[in-house]
Amino acid sequence: MSEAEGGRSAQLKHTGLRSGWTTGACATAATTAAYTALLTGDFPDPVTITLPKGQTPAFALAAEERGDAFAMAGVVKDAGDDPDVTHGALVRSTVRRLPPGSGVVFRAGPGVGTVTRPGLPLDVGEPAINPVPRQLMRDHVALVARSAGTEPDVEITISVDHGEEIARSTWNPRLGILGGLSILGTTGVVVPYSCSAWIDSIRRGVDVARAAGRTHVAGCTGSTSEKTVVREHGLPEDALLDMGDFAGAVLKYVRRHPVDRLTICGGFAKLSKLAAGHLDLHSARSQVDKGFLAELALRGGASKPLAAQVAAANTGLEALRLCEAAAIPLGDLVAAKARDEALRVLRGAPVTVDVICIDRAGTVVGRSSPA
Repeated sequence: MSEAEGGRSAQLKHTGLRSGWTTGACATAATTAAYTALLTGDFPDPVTITLPKGQTPAFALAAEERGDAFAMAGVVKDAGDDPDVTHGALVRSTVRRLPPGSGVVFRAGPGVGTVTRPGLPLDVGEPAINPVPRQLMRDHVALVARSAGTEPDVEITISVDHGEEIARSTWNPRLGILGGLSILGTTGVVVPYSCSAWIDSIRRGVDVARAAGRTHVAGCTGSTSEKTVVREHGLPEDALLDMGDFAGAVLKYVRRHPVDRLTICGGFAKLSKLAAGHLDLHSARSQVDKGFLAELALRGGASKPLAAQVAAANTGLEALRLCEAAAIPLGDLVAAKARDEALRVLRGAPVTVDVICIDRAGTVVGRSSPA
């Protein structure tokens, strides 16, 4: 169980879904318990921390160890009802005394990554422990030190059991964070299905690309579209953004942090949603509008009977195939409209946009000119 008080996570109003706790919150709890044990000899279990918005969750300890010059405590992460790859991971903090005046020093233990590329909110060579979790740990260490009448001069080493293996399922390798996971969280709370970690990874991907001097990046809905973009434009890995369904997240961040050119590449059906004005392309939050496709087909020269067939099609792909058979460039029309919607969201930012639509095999079925 990752956090105490009966293992209860925070409850989301109205949804019935449990929220959970970030790796940063777990690392803070483990650090607070370890430092308390280092100073007093006793591990507080459960250990209570205060999050940036005032919540005070209590975490049960899953591991503890104490030696002459160190103490270690571990907390199992509970992501609540969010499908988080780090759910169930054991986050450990080992705290050691340092000479007076040293302050708080952070280290990456096994399973926590190290930053190897510029563009992230941490310097190259630093452990991948983000600024907010660092500040949370500093604040809690200072409180523990104050209660013991001492100064918080300590080395904090954060590790995650099996973290290097788990990190292969995250953006970290592409972002140049090597050796394990990042310790994340700005509020300490994981909101189920908010996909905040994914959106944060998109933003960091843009930052890393810009820091590497990339002037052309691509927002891709999956691995097949990534391969298509590499084939079409020869882009390097650090210029590829795993956009998934979050077209809006890419466009809004690039609006604030422009690059010269943005290519959007994805399946025809998904990008037809962007063309229709949807910025979240997930099937639970937007649907393929066959009536919209029928209108585009009419503009492209389709007969009214063909447009009626498009409107009645079972899937977007069927609508595309009907138009292809009649030499109506529905794929190009969708790509052009998706590009125009992207430009609308960019609001005049100095970014040239083009769109590539593919089918499930990765064949290009539509493209726009850059604009």
